[in-house]
Amino acid sequence: MKKFLILFIVVLVSQIVSVNVFAGSDDTLEIKNKQNKKSTEVKDCFETVNRGIFAFNQGLDKIFFKPIAKGYKYLPKPIRSGTSNALSNLSNVVTVPNNILQGKLKDAGINALRFSINSTLGIAGIFDVASYYGLNKLDKEDYGQTLGTWGVKEGCYFVLPVLGPTTVRDAMGSIVNFSGGDAWYNVTVANNTKYFENSDYYYSRLTAGVDFRAKNLEAFESLEKNSLDLYASVRSLYLQDRQRKILNLNETTETMNDDDWEEIDTQ
Repeated sequence: MKKFLILFIVVLVSQIVSVNVFAGSDDTLEIKNKQNKKSTEVKDCFETVNRGIFAFNQGLDKIFFKPIAKGYKYLPKPIRSGTSNALSNLSNVVTVPNNILQGKLKDAGINALRFSINSTLGIAGIFDVASYYGLNKLDKEDYGQTLGTWGVKEGCYFVLPVLGPTTVRDAMGSIVNFSGGDAWYNVTVANNTKYFENSDYYYSRLTAGVDFRAKNLEAFESLEKNSLDLYASVRSLYLQDRQRKILNLNETTETMNDDDWEEIDTQ
């Protein structure tokens, strides 16, 4: 029970940035009509409650994550870059099995090779050595996306405290991570090993949240200012982005790149 409570708290804290990721004005987007139509079909079954939780999440971000992210940005760039590379490399333990489940065997092979090379020659992924061998970084995949490719419908849209926007389908996908679907969780928390501690998993999740928030401090502020209804914009962008990833479309929004929302450029 103690492990579960610690895990729950850390995951909540590390994922708070998802609340702000999707903030912005619908007028700044260039999304295909097919995606826009799809996003409007998902019901916001608990909008009144969702808006209250969303406001709570926004306030928590301002008093907790934003100040920490500002301090993180003062670290030397090589340290921040190495941290991002290591976290990205670690995400392959979830991406590879989802590549296989979606029938993307070539992508699974590339990501597996990237993980092996960067984890060894790249010193735990701090350096992206694989790219020098022509194994360029591919899009991340998760179990929610896999369910979508299998034809599972989104279900209701809802907002979780701190965790932010999700759908029934994506929530189900997240549960898989803690049911054997995340190898990093398995070797750190689920199973006792002499190589890793439980804290290794918690620190990596927390660091991922801080790293992400620090990358997007100015961009998030700009997007918030440009949104007439921040809640509606977040909902629309979240649903559109998830659909784009499931359909494996190459289109991106005008203000955001295609790297799993890791960096947002508002210039």
